[in-house]
Amino acid sequence: MSITRRTVLRSTALAASLAVPMHRAFAQKAEFNYKYANNLPVTHPLNIRAKEMADAIRAETGGRVDIQIFPSNQLGSDTDVLSQLRSGGVEFFTLSGLILSTLVPSASISGVGFAFNDYASVWKAMDGELGAHIRQQIAKANIVPMEKIWDNGFRQITSSSRAIAAPQDMKGFKIRVPVSPLWTSMFKALDAAPTSINFAEVYSALQTKIVDGQENPLAIIATAKLYEVQKYCSLSNHMWDGFWFLANRRAWDRLPADLRTVVARHINAAGMKERTDVAELNAGLQKELAAKGMAFNQPDSAAFRDQLRKAGFYSEWKAKYGDEAWALLERSAGKLA
Repeated sequence: MSITRRTVLRSTALAASLAVPMHRAFAQKAEFNYKYANNLPVTHPLNIRAKEMADAIRAETGGRVDIQIFPSNQLGSDTDVLSQLRSGGVEFFTLSGLILSTLVPSASISGVGFAFNDYASVWKAMDGELGAHIRQQIAKANIVPMEKIWDNGFRQITSSSRAIAAPQDMKGFKIRVPVSPLWTSMFKALDAAPTSINFAEVYSALQTKIVDGQENPLAIIATAKLYEVQKYCSLSNHMWDGFWFLANRRAWDRLPADLRTVVARHINAAGMKERTDVAELNAGLQKELAAKGMAFNQPDSAAFRDQLRKAGFYSEWKAKYGDEAWALLERSAGKLA
């Protein structure tokens, strides 16, 4: 099944109409009735694949395992749900490594600026030794991470004033960033002027020129209609972000071994399909955004890496993550510090 933006939109009504009745129908019969929370809309590929996953698990286990999906932060903010996951109030949760790093510091290493040039290097790292290292650290927090991380995509830089083609274009550039030391540190190292603004206020901040630009995956640039107040989009791929599929340890251990095998297999398979979906969705969105007037360019990431290296960004974060984790990152991303 290939998911495009059109099929995502067509799925909205179906997903909304089927989700609650199906959960209620099986909730009474299920031996293991588990909640899965995430922060994405029901139309996102993650939730479409998650619904397929839950249906497949229910079918293969004969209704013994019923996973109820709660999208769009229905059960609370990311930090709230992370606490619920740890206490057992929620059995499953997908969370960005950049946010999970508040509990597991090494989880954000996959978001180091300009570390990955493309998906090939991302999956080499996250399906390989770096991903295994991060999963070990997550497990120490008494949380069970599934083997395959799901995709949130590369982040891109938009601007109302100029195309960002080289590091010197960042000098004095007023850019909105999330509240995160990793983001702020990176853009300061590029001589930009990062400003932390709540996402709900980003559109108006761009419209009133409080900031010149922002950075986000293409899907968010499109859905938030930032193209209305931003002319340029640099496909900088300056950060990659993914969602760890996490399970409460006690809830996971309650499942008999054969059921754990079934559940893990379907979760990981759905994650692999979602990766393809997100890549295809972003490719289509670039064409749509260009048709709406956005001008795209492809900057040279090597030049940005050099600037970050000279500014001491990589050496600073290498010290924070530790030599072991950093060496694993560089095996896939190449020499950084």
